[in-house]
Amino acid sequence: MARGKDIDGSMSVPTFYGKELRWKREEAGLSLDAFLKGIFYGKTYLSDIEHGVRRMPLDLARHADRVLGTDGFFERNCESVRKARRSGHAEYFEKVLDAEKHATTIEEWCPMLLPGLMQTPAYARAVVLATHPLSLDEEVEEKVSARMTRADLFETDHHTPQYWVILHESLITDSILPPQETAQQLDRIVELARRRRITPQVLLRKCVAHPFMTGSAMIMTFPDAPPLFYTEALHSGDTVDDIALVQEYRRSYDRLRAVALSPEASLAMIEAAAEDFRNGKQPDRLE
Repeated sequence: MARGKDIDGSMSVPTFYGKELRWKREEAGLSLDAFLKGIFYGKTYLSDIEHGVRRMPLDLARHADRVLGTDGFFERNCESVRKARRSGHAEYFEKVLDAEKHATTIEEWCPMLLPGLMQTPAYARAVVLATHPLSLDEEVEEKVSARMTRADLFETDHHTPQYWVILHESLITDSILPPQETAQQLDRIVELARRRRITPQVLLRKCVAHPFMTGSAMIMTFPDAPPLFYTEALHSGDTVDDIALVQEYRRSYDRLRAVALSPEASLAMIEAAAEDFRNGKQPDRLE
């Protein structure tokens, strides 16, 4: 089998890792399709890994070691590649950070904090300082900058996922920022919605019993890989890739969406709340 164009493995740890994967695959005489037989990943996904632009999931690393007879090399080095790709984000979030860049759809439920993809610098800074009060200024700004970089996802023309977010009413009315900065944060949500980059829904306080009462949720789907579910707590996060379990989370999210306000009504309420904060008025409830 003819070898593809060479990859410069000196650029980074991920490109070195990817180059080694392609070398071993081609040395075994396997095409992308032949290598992926028996596992649910697409050719584009594998090609991205070989070029160092996508993270190797553990199950695919184990598959590579089994198919290529590499004695656990790719599984052992998954951790090194993941660490090399982290910048301003917690270790447990690394899998999500990589996955969201390639997702077809992203759906979030946020009961306590506005999601990072929609945060303004002021909101992100307030969250970082609240959770890491002893951080140095440069550490805080690194984390804030990393969150702002994530939001570039909404500015690309070639790949923007369908992003759907359900926000608890308290996130709109009970801000962690001063009024003018709160207005700017809500304006950011409205601006993204008006540009059809996101679809927000609001879950009212009166909806006491609902799915996901116990935590946040993020569900991602891909054209070339199994879906992922992610939930987060203070200083920890958990990613689930078991297809059957993700489907259960998916059904719960659909039920949650069914009891939230419509996107149109939600957007109107967010706009009204932004105007209230801009005028120095604290909205008690959105209704």
